Amino acid sequence: MARRGNWSGRQVVPTSWIDEATRPGGPPNAPDYGYLWWLNTAGHTRGVPTSSYQAQGNGANTIFIDPEHDLVIVWRWHASGDFFARVVASIEE
Repeated sequence: MARRGNWSGRQVVPTSWIDEATRPGGPPNAPDYGYLWWLNTAGHTRGVPTSSYQAQGNGANTIFIDPEHDLVIVWRWHASGDFFARVVASIEE
């Protein structure tokens, strides 16, 4: 998902699928939901770009992707809080 599916010059995930998976338009009660990805288009996750998105699994396991900072965070068993915003702030300082 990071780098639009390109790894060392090789397209391993089609960009068309990434576009679909990160396009808003999930269920009516979750407009910031793509294909198994929670989007930040409305800025609900404060302190990170609205282009960022995350997959969330059981036990608060999260994959956070921030394309603007070329950042991927895999975090297990957490209480999210403002961790992603603190990491992004540390990159921008």
